Amino acid sequence: MADETRIERDSMGEIRVPKDALYGASTQRAVENFPISGYRFPRRFIHALGLIKETAAQTNQELGLLAPELAGAIRAAAGEVASGALDAHFVLDIFQTGSGTSTNMNANEVIATRASVRLGTKVHPNDHVNMGQSSNDVIPTAMHVAARAAVEEDLVPALGTLRDALARKAVEFDPVVKIGRTHLQDATPIRLGQEFGGYARQIELAIERVRAAAHGLEELALGGTAVGTGINTHPSFAPRVAALLAERTGLLFREASDHFEAQGAKDAIVQLSGTLKTIAVSCTKVANDVRWLGSGPRCGLGEINLPTTQPGSSIMPGKVNPVMAEAVLQAAAFVVGADVTVTICGQGGTFELNVMMPVMAYQLLESIRILSNAVRLFAERCVAGLTANPERCAAAIEQSLAMCTALVPAIGYDAAAAIAKESFATGKTVREIARARNVLSDEALARILDPLRMTEPGVPE
Repeated sequence: MADETRIERDSMGEIRVPKDALYGASTQRAVENFPISGYRFPRRFIHALGLIKETAAQTNQELGLLAPELAGAIRAAAGEVASGALDAHFVLDIFQTGSGTSTNMNANEVIATRASVRLGTKVHPNDHVNMGQSSNDVIPTAMHVAARAAVEEDLVPALGTLRDALARKAVEFDPVVKIGRTHLQDATPIRLGQEFGGYARQIELAIERVRAAAHGLEELALGGTAVGTGINTHPSFAPRVAALLAERTGLLFREASDHFEAQGAKDAIVQLSGTLKTIAVSCTKVANDVRWLGSGPRCGLGEINLPTTQPGSSIMPGKVNPVMAEAVLQAAAFVVGADVTVTICGQGGTFELNVMMPVMAYQLLESIRILSNAVRLFAERCVAGLTANPERCAAAIEQSLAMCTALVPAIGYDAAAAIAKESFATGKTVREIARARNVLSDEALARILDPLRMTEPGVPE
């Protein structure tokens, strides 16, 4: 056993660490303290940590606080962390110290070990890699950098793909007139393209909402160090690192205008999570409508045809289910649930620090990842392949009692209601009963009961 470990030391004394691990004593203590879930920080978070450590070393060199050789070794090692090459050495559970100190030290130790090998001399995880920083400002900074990048690089493009797919269907389906529905009951006619245009607009607004919420992540906590006062950091450190992070990511970042807010509260994260929940609700509406419109194929609504992606039943031959829509519904449910966790974690800000950041970061980044993947696949493997059933749509309109609505301006509400009641009782169409009652001329009835005419505003006759 001793051959498989080595002795590492920290302020608490000696501890055995796996022989080939790049991390040290602080990380090992956390490994032993928190074997809770097996959940790890997502790749985007570790990438952000690497970027922060790399740009911090560059800044400290430019400020004359780190020798160029030392800073260069740290930057190279931090670059490996950012690239994912050292992910196997980020071993800590999400459920750990609420500040994320264990994960910050995990990064410091891994980078220090790699930098020491490169430099040929000892690089200290605290004195050198963590110079001018604290876990209390590094972790919230990583949260903002990771989530902002995930929104712009993953979620917004995925939503754009879905919006465009829905918009194309809105154009393709525009000639198809179908029955509208409110309260799950027949309503006046609409065009299938109008329905899909509404879905496209929902997703367009989702993009606007999430981009607006993501602007709140532009302020970075780095520079506040322990409690927001900036003790042990150069006054120019934070703005310079923020500028470098903006340059490296192509996203807007700046030093927080108030470090006590930036470290004591996580309102920007809570707001973004709430926006993700709103988007999940939008996606639920679209996916649910699509699966209902495609229900059947013979005994449901059957107004559209869903692409066949896989067999739907282990017992019923030929059954095909709306699996892509159902996947979206489940992803949306996950995001809504994750938002509850993020909200509760947002309440974990006590005095100068929020102490529920690791779980908050995990749930937020997972929500973005899952929602992005589900939305993109739904667009590509479902929406893009939808087709309309114009004949089914037309047949349902002619049978609808709501056709009476168009008669109201011409014959009055009560007379139109009487026709609707007789239509329901006899099974005859509104057109047939109106013609039999001779309420209007055949020419007027044909004009007023034209379903396409009912899908646009018009002056009543």
